[in-house]
Amino acid sequence: MSGPSEQPVDPWRWCLLLALAFVALSFVRLAIPSTPLFDEIHYLPAARELIADWGWVNREHPTLGKQIIALSMLLFGDDSSGWRVMSALFGGLALFAGMRALWFMTLSRFATLAYGVLLATGFALFVHARIAMLDIFMVAFFLVALWQCAAAVREPETGLWRLAIAGVMIGFAMGSKWNVVFLAMVPGLAFFAFRLAAGRRRLFTSQRGMPIPGIALWQAALLLGALPLFAYWLTYWPAYLAPINPLRPDGFVALHREIMALQESVKKPHPYQSTVFDWVFNLRAIWYLYEDVDGAQRGIVLLGNPLTMLVGLPAMIWAAWAGIFRQRWDALAVFVLYAVSLGMWLVVNKPIQFYYHYFLPSCFLLAALALALDELRTRGWGWVSWIVLAGSVGFFVYFYPIISAMKLDGLYSFLAWTWLEGWR
Repeated sequence: MSGPSEQPVDPWRWCLLLALAFVALSFVRLAIPSTPLFDEIHYLPAARELIADWGWVNREHPTLGKQIIALSMLLFGDDSSGWRVMSALFGGLALFAGMRALWFMTLSRFATLAYGVLLATGFALFVHARIAMLDIFMVAFFLVALWQCAAAVREPETGLWRLAIAGVMIGFAMGSKWNVVFLAMVPGLAFFAFRLAAGRRRLFTSQRGMPIPGIALWQAALLLGALPLFAYWLTYWPAYLAPINPLRPDGFVALHREIMALQESVKKPHPYQSTVFDWVFNLRAIWYLYEDVDGAQRGIVLLGNPLTMLVGLPAMIWAAWAGIFRQRWDALAVFVLYAVSLGMWLVVNKPIQFYYHYFLPSCFLLAALALALDELRTRGWGWVSWIVLAGSVGFFVYFYPIISAMKLDGLYSFLAWTWLEGWR
């Protein structure tokens, strides 16, 4: 008799260590600038209103992200560090959850830890972990949802409670920012597609077959369909308590018409606006900060890692090919998530768009790159994988002064990093 097959060792400790190191780095100069930067000018007053008297302002976005910023202020103080502590913690959560999701998708230690390195040094996660904006909360909640969904597929005996957590996290992601609305439907639709493809007579009640044996379609519909909507609705409870113009019990649908109208009403051109084409090829940056502040010239620019944002594109093409023609479900999942999260911006009626809308798609792009590097390694091209990982870290180190509000030499220091006109 042959012996048992070798089981891969879960690298969860390394995942945790990498996430903690990322949080520690995020805390360096977290309080700089000491004044609000970029969209903090909208979200900080909204958080203060919540603290003061449940006031509900900044109504063009859901409330949960602003509640978390308000909690950060209550716990750590209404100052520049207190505003951003929760963002740093959620940045670490997003990194850890992303790695855990890829581990359960692949059972590859290399792909998992490579993804952690790529995501941590991809610029977008680091920049948003150091600013009190809504995007970091949305991304963290959704990556936790994907982690639980992937773990439920890998460990079906835990499927019910993991899908319950995933459902709540999807609702919380939508309650932080609407950028995830299209993606929120993907887990439930994927479950339905697998069961429909199985062709079972008892489509809604059978608990057999992929993706999670032991869970019927009607249960998945509740956990991945109804539960996220309920969790999303719960995030609006401060709106019902607002002293001025509170949300009426029968006004939930009308509220969303108002939010959509507010989102679509912003049509005035902005110097930092960009297009999907700009995002994919990393052509247009956003300067969250560039001024003399806190005793020195400082800057914070949002752009993608110049190496991984580009080499990730052929990796995504490979993921699509491997998923469709080789039935690599991990690669196919990453491609679908990227296509849906990016394709959303081609169809929504939002005239003015910005590079931070690429934050979530870029997470899936880097996941495809991690899978591709793992594939190269298994085919004997491991040196290429290590070069890409080292290059990602190298570009992060080089750009670190201009993504972390480090003291710069002078007014024109930005020229050392703005290689393209669209980065200026």
